[in-house]
Amino acid sequence: MEGVIDAHTRHLLTVRPGFDWTVTEFVRVVDARLPPRVFYKHCPELQQDRITTPSGIPVHLQLLGSDPEALAANAQQAVRLGAVSLDLNFGCPAKLVNRHDGGASLLRDPARVERAVSAVHRAVDGAIPVTAKIRLGFSHRRLALDCARAAERGGASQLVVHARTRDEGYRPPAHWEWIARIRQHVSIPVVANGDIWSLQDYWRARTLSGCDDVMLGRGALADPWLASRLRHWQRTGETLPPTPWHVRADILCSYAALQRSTLPNRVVVSLLKQWLNHMRGRDPEAAQRFQRLRRLTDLDTFLAGLAEGTAQETSL
Repeated sequence: MEGVIDAHTRHLLTVRPGFDWTVTEFVRVVDARLPPRVFYKHCPELQQDRITTPSGIPVHLQLLGSDPEALAANAQQAVRLGAVSLDLNFGCPAKLVNRHDGGASLLRDPARVERAVSAVHRAVDGAIPVTAKIRLGFSHRRLALDCARAAERGGASQLVVHARTRDEGYRPPAHWEWIARIRQHVSIPVVANGDIWSLQDYWRARTLSGCDDVMLGRGALADPWLASRLRHWQRTGETLPPTPWHVRADILCSYAALQRSTLPNRVVVSLLKQWLNHMRGRDPEAAQRFQRLRRLTDLDTFLAGLAEGTAQETSL
């Protein structure tokens, strides 16, 4: 979720009950220990007494890299700065990241996954948990089980599995049944990820994968109340109505208010379009607003377009 899930987004998505923990965008590790300011940029929560969102939801720090020594050095840096958990990203499908030997590129060689996890696990020496996120492979699924076992041998205490290969990107369907196969070959907890957009998707993902837990990414941006919707159903068995547009608009406007305190207005507009683009595939009103607003560059005009008509909607 590079360029999408920052501290402000984490805050707004966790205001309502639903999430148990959150993960930062990845800190890109190349060949050296990074200075504290890089960690603080990705995870400003490290500068607080508690490494949580304002609502008290724990924030886990994610690293992405391939050099075991560099990963180990940065893991130790993260511990010194107060990180409560480290997640290793072996799932990013971005071509630029993969071209530079990061993310899903390591899935072509399970031994490299094990070395990376092991180096970080040894570096933190039990001070904090080390987890990993993988896909079902790079261009095929033949190494999916080997990569999962490699992460466990390296010391990962939990495994998140995005149920597609790197080459499949985000194209549906997600192969949740493959996560069930992985669960049979590892003893650590496995979390299902990929194509969970609704309560129905959540139930199918859990049923086919056998996992108790799921991770939400794009689905939470498409429907900011998705996690709370799932939590409500877990506790009551009741299905909540769709998230209304005025709620989505209010979240986007709150996001803009937070971002414009430190970013130029044109950048904030770009970020708003990015989030609205995630919403439009799952909400007709968001799709209409996106078409109407996508060429605007003035922030206040864009915000007015988001809010237009919401007062009447709220009063109905």
